[in-house]
Amino acid sequence: MLNNSLLFRHASRLILLSMIISFTAQVSMAAEKTAKRPNILFILVDDQSPFDLKVYNPSSKLQTPNLDKLAAEGMVLDAAYHMGAWVGAVCTPSRHMIMSGRTVWHIPDRRKNSKNNPNTADPTRVPPDLAENTMAAVFNRAGYDTMRTCKKGNSYNAANAQFTVVKDATKRGGTDETGSPWHARQVLEYLAQRDETRDEDPFLIYFGFSHPHDTRDGTPELLAKYGATNHTDKNKLPAVNPKQPQLPVNYLPEHPFHHGHPNLRDEVAVSGVWKNRDEQTIRNELGREFACNENIDIQIGRVLKKLEEMGELDNTYIFYTADHGMAIGRHGLQGKQNLYEHTWRVPFIAKGPGILAGKRAPGNIYLLDILATMCDLTGVAPPSSNEGLSFKPILTGEQQTIRDVLYGVYCGGTKPGMRSVRKGDWKLIKYDVLDGKVRETQLFNLAENPHEFLSEHHAPQIVKQVGTKPTPKQINLASDPAYKEKLAEMEALLLQQMTALHDPHRLWNQSE
Repeated sequence: MLNNSLLFRHASRLILLSMIISFTAQVSMAAEKTAKRPNILFILVDDQSPFDLKVYNPSSKLQTPNLDKLAAEGMVLDAAYHMGAWVGAVCTPSRHMIMSGRTVWHIPDRRKNSKNNPNTADPTRVPPDLAENTMAAVFNRAGYDTMRTCKKGNSYNAANAQFTVVKDATKRGGTDETGSPWHARQVLEYLAQRDETRDEDPFLIYFGFSHPHDTRDGTPELLAKYGATNHTDKNKLPAVNPKQPQLPVNYLPEHPFHHGHPNLRDEVAVSGVWKNRDEQTIRNELGREFACNENIDIQIGRVLKKLEEMGELDNTYIFYTADHGMAIGRHGLQGKQNLYEHTWRVPFIAKGPGILAGKRAPGNIYLLDILATMCDLTGVAPPSSNEGLSFKPILTGEQQTIRDVLYGVYCGGTKPGMRSVRKGDWKLIKYDVLDGKVRETQLFNLAENPHEFLSEHHAPQIVKQVGTKPTPKQINLASDPAYKEKLAEMEALLLQQMTALHDPHRLWNQSE
């Protein structure tokens, strides 16, 4: 018979063993939770210049508290670009590049027999099975649940169809049902369903908006906040209101020369603007745009709150960007068919596990790098068709940029169109349009002239309207003999990029 002392020792050992087992189970569960595969929330807005946002332009009147918080908790990239377009609907090639991770001359058009990209028919340049290796298809195969909501049209339909759940509709109205809240509701309902069914699979959500693309019909409350009206009368100018955003610092009443795309819808037919570039029209249109932008920010906040309630926010990579920038009065232009920084560049904010908080970096990324980066961050193998570069080393603080040179194209109008190249602080833009009637060269040092001021910006009336007087060196330097060698260097660099990227066109002064 065991004595009391022996019984006590046995009981103590059993209790200790039980505690060890319980602790081990807890550690195992914690490790399993820690090892849970990360989610992705990719947010894409339609037509937004980075300079609309306070995170890029502190003097902007636009209020976006959720994006400000996202930037404070994540990283902002100051040199993020779309590569360009061979069609007036710039969003079409941009969204093809985002989905496929391929360069602008290596992607299809949304129409099968289109000649916009002459390389489309070449299977060595544009793989026939490319849709099967786009964003959703790649993550479906990796075990992710995929869902998207976005506008319809001017997109990569075959890639969009790869998402398991698709809730697409074009929503550019000023109500909850006709505007941005509709897109947020699709995401919130999807997340609620996951929550209800306790779905443990990682997710990739493509959270797209139809705004601030025109027609920029804001809600009555937000329009009032920015002093704007949904102007529809071609024969009258919109009302003046002191609450409206100020004119852009590089505003002009007209561009110095023709942009090369006759009858371009974005320059002549946008409801509320048309061909007008007067101060009243531009300030009102910016107010309409800001109303739409703030509504987008509100909807993003709703989704982030839901992710936090579900316990998923800290395990989710969040990317915020636009398919391209926008002019709206800058340089006397209205649309997205140009290669100035306000339009060639895009806003880009990233937050998630391992991404540095409250930091900025140039990046020198293209939107086509997103697929490679998503794969790198989540441990998913990128498709062999991918041509993008992962910018994970930038997000984790190991590098400041992933490439030295950036190339841009717009040739949706008359050919060969516009081309740009940037290296360091230097940027070249060339125009060869209207059958040779317009041949122009622009050279900027972006460190000294970040707004790409032209001689026209120095006119006293423009200085008075805008409230900013450019310095003497803030002009186009292409004709300045002091920069002859730099111009030749940038011209050679542009041709090198055009050749490497299989650009099928050549400008008037290029030869190989």
